Amino acid sequence: MTDVATLWEVGLPLAGTAGGLGYAKVRAPRVFWSLVGLPVTRVRFAMNYHSTMDVCGLTVQPSRLRAFMVRNLARRPDVQPVPPKVRRVRGTSTGLRVTLRLPAGLEPADVMAASERLRHAWGVHSVTVVETKPGFVELRMTGYDVLRKVRMPRSRRPSGPMTVPVALREDGTAFVRDYLKVPHALTLGANQSGKSMYQRNLVAGLARLPVALVGIDCKRGVEQRGYAPRLSALAITPEEADGLLDGLVGEMEDRFDMLSAHGVADLWALPEDVRPAPVVVLVDEVAELFLVATKKDEERRDRMVTQLIRLGQMARAAGIFLEVCGQRFGSDLGKGATALRAQLTGRTVHRVNDKQTAEMGVGDIAPDAVVTVLTIPPDRPGVAVAGDTSGGWSRIRTPELTAAEAAAICAKYAHLTPDLPAVAAYRPVLPAGGAAPGPVPLGKPAPATA
Repeated sequence: MTDVATLWEVGLPLAGTAGGLGYAKVRAPRVFWSLVGLPVTRVRFAMNYHSTMDVCGLTVQPSRLRAFMVRNLARRPDVQPVPPKVRRVRGTSTGLRVTLRLPAGLEPADVMAASERLRHAWGVHSVTVVETKPGFVELRMTGYDVLRKVRMPRSRRPSGPMTVPVALREDGTAFVRDYLKVPHALTLGANQSGKSMYQRNLVAGLARLPVALVGIDCKRGVEQRGYAPRLSALAITPEEADGLLDGLVGEMEDRFDMLSAHGVADLWALPEDVRPAPVVVLVDEVAELFLVATKKDEERRDRMVTQLIRLGQMARAAGIFLEVCGQRFGSDLGKGATALRAQLTGRTVHRVNDKQTAEMGVGDIAPDAVVTVLTIPPDRPGVAVAGDTSGGWSRIRTPELTAAEAAAICAKYAHLTPDLPAVAAYRPVLPAGGAAPGPVPLGKPAPATA
């Protein structure tokens, strides 16, 4: 009887602990990883690192000097192949970071090709290989699916004047939209794929910066009208978009005159006291700009596309950046679409309805990412593939942000909205109380703010 009581007293806490860990693994994966996953993975990594590298083909034959020293000084007849040197091992709240020094004969592509085998060998959710500097790579392991429930990293300090953390990468780091590195971008995705969520997070981040936001939403402003307190200009019809784009090109030309007068080639080289605010142009559903019904509409379309291409080709130096969004974007939209897409070097592609759209988005910059786009499940809105012309790409997911929350952020930072004289006629008028503006008559620009 005593033994039974003792077993009961010992087993009950153990069962409770096991149940608690099981619950944490499902409901609180960060807690489970910190308590169980990280220690186990570190031990597994330390114990089988050399054998894993050897099996995965990530070892090289030692140099003649090393072989000579092993045979003659260490008195060992067998000379083992050399794996990458482990320089640093660091645990995080989502995984494990390992910095490796590659020996002569190995390159980062070799380690990248073996990432799936390394994932299985060490029992982690994913392994991402990043080249940090010549001869060094970092293995970014995640202990669980960080994209299942997105939690952005706590430390999100801006690394530049035009950087916005928008989403979470599958390696646990923040996906940052850096306009100085990638000035223009294209976002694609089918309905209910999370495309609007991505735009909300982008606008919410930009609203906090001293930049001018210009909206073009030809769906009568249903997506962007809530951002009106933070917008320097807003067009909600193709007619208004036509005039607004003309104004932006005029703004660009005025800024080029300023750059020439100061003898500099870039907006950021101007003295701070004369430097105009950077401008981010948000184009929602770009296909609406390409649709035509009459000959007059076709002339307007050609003019708008030409202006967008001019902005894409030259506006970066003047501090004007494009964010173009749509469901499809290819030559089937009409003349000029391919030329415009070539200027949009940043690509973010959510779930799409066909392979051709995936190839339009990332096929020209990262062909191996097309398959990943096509496997995005419909029950995970916000998951996307992000890449640029450097050839690098990764899976990301944006955190949940409602339209009301994004509108509230825009209203909070409305005092940062700069005036753009070239497009002042399209500045949305806010009623008393700062709410979003009411409808604007079709074909007429919004009156200037008093």
